[in-house]
Amino acid sequence: MEIALWRHAETRGNVERRYIGSTDEPLSERGRLHAALSGAVPFVPVVYCSPMIRAVQTATIKFPHSRLICLPGLREMDFGAFEGRTADEMERDLDYRDWVDGNCEGQTPNGESKSSFCARTCVAFSEIIAENLRMQRNYVAIVAHGGTIMSVFERFARPHRDYYDYHVPNCGGFKALLDDESWSRDPQLYNIQRL
Repeated sequence: MEIALWRHAETRGNVERRYIGSTDEPLSERGRLHAALSGAVPFVPVVYCSPMIRAVQTATIKFPHSRLICLPGLREMDFGAFEGRTADEMERDLDYRDWVDGNCEGQTPNGESKSSFCARTCVAFSEIIAENLRMQRNYVAIVAHGGTIMSVFERFARPHRDYYDYHVPNCGGFKALLDDESWSRDPQLYNIQRL
């Protein structure tokens, strides 16, 4: 089975370098144009996406003839008290400094930790794969967020690489293969390529 994961196109918060996780902001005009210019994907029966409007808009542009299935587990990390703010705005915020000094692993105030976020997204991804294996589909398309992509590939990609090694720009992503026969006992993605 081939898997393709795209990050949503650009939003205003992305341009301003804000932590945008739970904020449901739409694509910017430039983001919509970039998604359109990146090309529509030939017909895929089903596309899975985060329920956030930026992911839904990107999926609708890239997959205009596909049925969208929105899954809450694919949402971006909830940045809690850091949501909507920039690193510059928080340079004197002790909670933010502690979080950054801890490699952004800990729980954000009133938000998620990296481990709980990654667990949530990887469960959602595994459920998508299980459903598509049952349906005997050979291609799966997902439109979500940068963090979602990083967590899935850090967990399942072989050879193993760090979370941040899978950072992608807006409207970018990765494709990979998985072995249908071995997934249930040894879940892994291989032959990783940038989209």
